[in-house]
Amino acid sequence: MRSSSADPVAALAAAVEQYHLLGDVGALLDRVTAVAKGAEPDALIAAAAPFRDLPEVVIPVYERVVAARADDAQSMVILANAYWLTGRGADVVGELASRAIAADESNRGAWHLWALAESSPRARMERWARVAERFPADQLARAALADNAASVAGAEHDPLALDLAVRTFEGLWAEASRDDERRALEETIAKLKGWSL
Repeated sequence: MRSSSADPVAALAAAVEQYHLLGDVGALLDRVTAVAKGAEPDALIAAAAPFRDLPEVVIPVYERVVAARADDAQSMVILANAYWLTGRGADVVGELASRAIAADESNRGAWHLWALAESSPRARMERWARVAERFPADQLARAALADNAASVAGAEHDPLALDLAVRTFEGLWAEASRDDERRALEETIAKLKGWSL
C-alpha cells in the first residue's frame, strides 16, 4: 500500500469511504490529519476537492494549507467557511477573513465572511455596507445589507436604517430579472414602507 504522503487522493478517498461505512468522525479526523501532515499543499488541495462539502475533511486539510501558505487568501476563505458551517465561532472566522482580506483585497468571499462574523447587528450592517460599496455589482452583499438594515431598523426603531433597507431593496428590485424575485421584493418593500418607527 502506498503511503498517504505519496498518494493523498487515494488516502483521503479511503478515509471518507470508511467514514461513510462506520460513521466514526474521530477516526476520519485522525486519518485526514495524518494525510495532511504528510502531503504538499497543492496535492492536498487537489485531493480534497471532491470532499469540499465535508468540513471534517476541509478543516484539517486547509489548516495545513493555511499554515504552509500565509498569503493564500482563497485557502483562508475555504477554511473560514468550514469553520463557520461547523459553528467554530465568529472570532476565529473573523480573524481568518481579515487575514484573507489583507492578503487579497479583491477576494469577495473574505469580505462576506468578515461581515458575517460581526456579532453586533449595527456593526454587521455597517460591514455589509462596506462590502456593498466595494463590490457594487454583488447582489448577495446588497441583499445582506438590506436584511441587516431592516433588522436594525426594527430592533432600534432607526428611520435611517429603514431608509437604507428600502433603498437597497428597491435597487435589487430594479435589477431583478425574474417575476417571482420582483414580486418578493415588492412585498418586502411594501411591508417596510408600512412600518411606523
